[in-house]
Amino acid sequence: MASQPNRVVLITGAGGGIGSVMTQALLEAGHSVASVDKDVGWLTALDASPIVDKNRDRWTAVVADLSDESQCNDAVAQTIAKFGRVDAVVNNVGIGPSSIGPQAEKNPPQIEDITTEVWDQFFAVNVRAAMLVTRAAMPAMRKAKWGRIVNNTTSYVTMLRILPYGATKSALESMSAVWATQLKDTGITVNVLVPGGPTDTRFISQESGWPRDKMLKPQIMGPPLVWLISDEANGFTGHHVTAADWNSALPGAEAAKGASRPTGWPELATLPKWWPTN
Repeated sequence: MASQPNRVVLITGAGGGIGSVMTQALLEAGHSVASVDKDVGWLTALDASPIVDKNRDRWTAVVADLSDESQCNDAVAQTIAKFGRVDAVVNNVGIGPSSIGPQAEKNPPQIEDITTEVWDQFFAVNVRAAMLVTRAAMPAMRKAKWGRIVNNTTSYVTMLRILPYGATKSALESMSAVWATQLKDTGITVNVLVPGGPTDTRFISQESGWPRDKMLKPQIMGPPLVWLISDEANGFTGHHVTAADWNSALPGAEAAKGASRPTGWPELATLPKWWPTN
């Protein structure tokens, strides 16, 4: 890939396994990164990594609970205060089934087991936070006529298997498709990036029962994200990219073609019997 301009990227949920990998991959690619997480311990661990230490002038940690609207806005404001702008948002923050209970991954909760508080918390973190952070960053991107929005959803199988996690990720997938359409020809692209299956991070409890040796490794998220942020990806929007299918031996555009499909699985939809034409 040719030399790229330094971009300012805000990553949410950046202290976890996938967020940490993405932070470090972007730093190594020459970008500036604001790593947002509510867990101070995880951000401290990221701060101690050799890659962050080597690129300290291009990295900042932002402590924020993104279930709170004011803290979503403040995370963007802190990023702009540090770097002067924000070029890209990676909506990676999320809570998963393991937050309900260690066995919830393999034995999803029944509808009677889901409290209002749990339902609302999942939607606040997994859906609303992405909307709020993206909304706060949008003026800067529109002014620059360049931007990147990358959302981490999940597989179609998981969306249809487990609540409330699957419902939140279905919503984020839908939002991604709508945003890609709304922002067409603005210079701002919107894409989904997922690992492609259960991933070996703290997101999945050690007591979940999933075999850790068979899980995907979070490092697979780095190469496709770096390409999505690059200028080479200008005009590449409305795609659902599966990191496990990304072939780093190929040029970025070819790897993207082999690892992506339209956001939201439109091929599964049936057309309405009637739709207004104006």
